[in-house]
Amino acid sequence: MTKRNNPQNKKHMEDKIYGDLKGLRLSGMAQCWMLLQETKRAHELSFRDGVAMLIQSERTQRNANRTSRLMKNARFRYTAAVGDIIFDSARGRDREQLMQLATCDYIRQGASVLITGPTGVGKSFIASALGQQACLAGFKVKYANMQKLLEDITMARIESKPARFFDRAAETDLFVIEDFGMRALEGQQLIDFMEFIEDRHDRKSTIITSQLPVESWYDILAKNKTVADAIIDRLARTSHRITLRGDSMRNKRK
Repeated sequence: MTKRNNPQNKKHMEDKIYGDLKGLRLSGMAQCWMLLQETKRAHELSFRDGVAMLIQSERTQRNANRTSRLMKNARFRYTAAVGDIIFDSARGRDREQLMQLATCDYIRQGASVLITGPTGVGKSFIASALGQQACLAGFKVKYANMQKLLEDITMARIESKPARFFDRAAETDLFVIEDFGMRALEGQQLIDFMEFIEDRHDRKSTIITSQLPVESWYDILAKNKTVADAIIDRLARTSHRITLRGDSMRNKRK
């Protein structure tokens, strides 16, 4: 048996290639290479087909890693998927509208999505599903309830870093804000929210959920009518509206 055909030398070379691929951070290629060796398929493939398979495996792995990273950074409260939404036009869950939103074209257009309805009708689930769909499409997403958003802005001001906070928020492709309207905004909070919305207007997308109908939002912001008018105009003028109705789904699960 020649040195070239020695099984031990062959195994050593296979392991070295695997190690080199891992060392180059080509984990998708490394896993594919190992699978080809374990299944004895490597010798069945042409050079071109083998390289194509390695490249595709690396691309798939990198896409999966990116999605995982985007999901983690978004900090969703719930795990949800568009495919798990129970469509029901009578309750405001229109299949055509939601599937259109699932294409993420509204993000590319910098449009808002306003989801309103009483407690327990699925606002958070739909908002989370659309947010996670955006991650799958490669968009940067951030999830927070309204109170947490205001607290983060206040902390940024305390640390003398408000510009940095607003710059980062302005570059987030989709910002999901839950529970808008739980308390009235006034003073610096109202000004800060106006700046937040202004920076994103027609550039980046925002999903907002609220128990209050959009026509009642003005009352939450009316401590400063000029600012209230500006915020409502920027949020409502080019938004997609989802108005959910019916009894609480939480009661049905009990």
